Amino acid sequence: MDELDNVDRGILHELQMDARNRTAQEIADKVDVSASTVRNRIEGLEADGIIQGYHPKIDYEKANLPLQVMFVCSAPPTERAEMVEQILGIRGVVDVRETLTGHRNLYVEAVGTNTADTVRITDAMHDLGLSIESSEILRQRRVQPFNHFFFTDPYDGQDTDRDE
Repeated sequence: MDELDNVDRGILHELQMDARNRTAQEIADKVDVSASTVRNRIEGLEADGIIQGYHPKIDYEKANLPLQVMFVCSAPPTERAEMVEQILGIRGVVDVRETLTGHRNLYVEAVGTNTADTVRITDAMHDLGLSIESSEILRQRRVQPFNHFFFTDPYDGQDTDRDE
């Protein structure tokens, strides 16, 4: 794919804000193109693998999964990518983040109803050969859309990345 332009960036930003409730026409109005352009661009962004899915934000506590744990693990760098797929196969694991460092290179978020779930997940990760460096009970996770797609603010035309 060619480099993203401001239309693509605007579409990505709007989808991050609330993809489920944003219509192509609403996005088109924000980025100043037609709704059909938005639909075509979204198809292209999906085909190019830039948009890889649409995921709901879940309140696990309200879903009767009150225990959220973040495990910080170390995996051999040559086996890390393969291990990620295996970790995702463990019941209760909801997110795996891989870092570039050689130590403490996997962050695994898991949910469960009680400590028995945590023990089961911990045992399964050990069985894979992971070294668990630490684990923390999570209270809250907040995520926000990446809002710096625009190099200039589309509303005022001012360069937002300039040093002044």
